[in-house]
Amino acid sequence: MSMIRVENLTFSYPSSYDTIFEGVSFQIDTDWKLGLIGRNGRGKTTLLRLLQGQEEYQGRIQAAVQFDYFPYPVREPHRQTGQILQEVCPQAQEWELRRELSCLEVRKDALERPFSTLSNGEQTKVLLAALFLNEGHFLLIDEPTNHLDTEARAVVAAYLRRKKGFILVSHDRSFLDVCVDHILSINRADIEVQSGNFSSWYENFCRQQEFELAQDARLRKSIAEMEQAARQTKRWSDAVEKSKNGARTGGAKADKGYIGHKAAKMMQRAKNLENRQQRAIEEKSALLRNREWAEELKIHPLPYFSETLLTLSGVAPAYGGTAVCAPVTLAVQQGERILLDGRNGSGKSSLLRLLTGQPVEHCGTLSLGSGLVISYVPQDPSGLQGTLEDFVAESGIEETLFKAILRKMDFSRLQFEKRMEDFSAGQKKKVLLARSLCQRAHLYLWDEPLNYIDLYTRLQIEELIRAFSPTMVLVEHDRAFQQGVATRTVRLAALPQH
Repeated sequence: MSMIRVENLTFSYPSSYDTIFEGVSFQIDTDWKLGLIGRNGRGKTTLLRLLQGQEEYQGRIQAAVQFDYFPYPVREPHRQTGQILQEVCPQAQEWELRRELSCLEVRKDALERPFSTLSNGEQTKVLLAALFLNEGHFLLIDEPTNHLDTEARAVVAAYLRRKKGFILVSHDRSFLDVCVDHILSINRADIEVQSGNFSSWYENFCRQQEFELAQDARLRKSIAEMEQAARQTKRWSDAVEKSKNGARTGGAKADKGYIGHKAAKMMQRAKNLENRQQRAIEEKSALLRNREWAEELKIHPLPYFSETLLTLSGVAPAYGGTAVCAPVTLAVQQGERILLDGRNGSGKSSLLRLLTGQPVEHCGTLSLGSGLVISYVPQDPSGLQGTLEDFVAESGIEETLFKAILRKMDFSRLQFEKRMEDFSAGQKKKVLLARSLCQRAHLYLWDEPLNYIDLYTRLQIEELIRAFSPTMVLVEHDRAFQQGVATRTVRLAALPQH
């Protein structure tokens, strides 16, 4: 057991408009299982890069361990998986690798297959297994769930629960609850470390926010009362000053000694009020520095003239003439939110692309309603580039509304000046979601909309869907989100590929 110490860490990218970290200090135990959370663009991946010494910074980072990073960059993925893993963990024995892969429910022949032939989920699992076999290393795991289906997430979470010595970046609440024992939170004003899982941290965070909001309201009232008292004291002081300068009371000349004493008391009272007010202002300024909120989002779906928007009869995506899943038969009704679930490779994304009218090889019959308007959010946002203004023009959406939605998703105004290729993955995904929310459509097709998306935006999206009930077909593996929004789940059963 040893400690990782971060002291007075300050960092900003040379090309950036803002400072990512300023005077940050914290320490963590290398035996802990840490969940690293925070808003998109707040520096989670940057912190992992700094721990690895990949960026120049001010301050000090002390660590007696070697850091490994996931996702591991695989060169020449056409090579045999076993050969690649030998490079990842050169000291590990083959039996150790097979033991770890068995725990992760990876097929037995995975080591003998080319790495490129493994599914995204399988690639995630084998690399995690290999990295954990590097004894004495501390693993930095950056959003592994983005390529994991619902079942795989449960398997990996259970696997991580048996391990120690890692930092895990994830926004999946259920996933974090299973496998971490500490939370490292990048807040608006600081970084905090807290014992417990995500739910306990979130409960404490919300409780602290409620307390600070109550304190803020009390201090606002107190400051207003003191301002009123100060104004009253000034009026009295002015009146006393007039009497001192010759005013008579009942025909008698004013007692200047008495008046001077009275004026001194008033001056002291005013000074005391000023000091109390300043203390209250200082106390108030220390509150709500880390306040997070999820502003209400809106969507305006188009009503359709028929209750049924589309039907599938024995439909299955296919590759090379072979179906990849069991045939799907269903009818999508207005107001339904249908969740497509299933293992990686079962054709969920292909089915969504088919519904958008893209040329996807398939079996069976698809019937789309006449004049059906569809809004689509693809799974992968990596191709976004250029300015937001160009994106708005290409998408044919209203710029003011689009940027207002992004602001509600925690985009700063400075972010609008950047090119999209410089956005984080989560910020790119928000751009795609904001575009969809600007589009009036009969049907919304969203492919893993929460990939890379922070907790507060996830809560916003959940509330939006529940409030406006758009007709949707979506793919999403976040269990809490599934339970919160889906009205029906359709499971795609993958067929073995030969």
